Amino acid sequence: MSERVLVTILATAFAIFMGDGMAFAAHPLITDDTGTQGRRKFQVEFIGEYGHDEEDGVTIKSLEIPTPFFSYGVTDTIDIVFGLPYQRVETEEVGITTIVRGISDASVELKWRFYEKDGLSFAVKPGISLPTGDENKGLGNGKVSYSTFFITTKQMKPWAFHLNLGYVHNDYKLQADEDDNRNGIWHASLASEGEVAERLKAVANIGMEKNPDKTSDTHPAFILGGIIYSVTESLDVDLGIKGGINKPETDYSILAGVTMRF
Repeated sequence: MSERVLVTILATAFAIFMGDGMAFAAHPLITDDTGTQGRRKFQVEFIGEYGHDEEDGVTIKSLEIPTPFFSYGVTDTIDIVFGLPYQRVETEEVGITTIVRGISDASVELKWRFYEKDGLSFAVKPGISLPTGDENKGLGNGKVSYSTFFITTKQMKPWAFHLNLGYVHNDYKLQADEDDNRNGIWHASLASEGEVAERLKAVANIGMEKNPDKTSDTHPAFILGGIIYSVTESLDVDLGIKGGINKPETDYSILAGVTMRF
């Protein structure tokens, strides 16, 4: 496998990790909201994602198998969130197909909504990623990394708008990863959601983050659209399509999820 393919796989794995770290918004949105579960309440999300990307003769198909992500309300305004995703990344180059699969890095986050008034609310969400993935396969960093996000939500019924500004710091166990990838990654994204029919919401999302590849100054940007259908008050199903605005971003991804609240 060429050095370029290895770098591309690592970048894809990083992008999936970033999605996981932010997957606790109203899926399929990437941008998080300030909402919390409430004291002693519990949420389970089963999230899956398929991505397809082609560049310079290299095709990468990534599949995140639906695995549970857990949120628990410590208080009415503080949640603890845990996720341990499973990935499958298929790379095709000049007729040769390479498949990498396995558990990636786990994420543990704490979301605290510290302000709420007149439909406007603010929250912070610090988190860490644990080196549970195999860094030799490009499924993890091999070291503990951390992130911090600032979240804003504005409710204007029937619409809601969400803004995320964040920073992720990655440390790498492998010297090759350290040489090829930036340690500090900023993220900025904006999302909206609105009720379009009984039990049905339409959602939209746009965002950008710093390219982890040291050789590129073009930062991946995406746009996303989707729907959320509430089967009951405690059960949602969702579907979304995410497209890349520029080359570094995955060409397109299909996202689907089921959310249950207890």
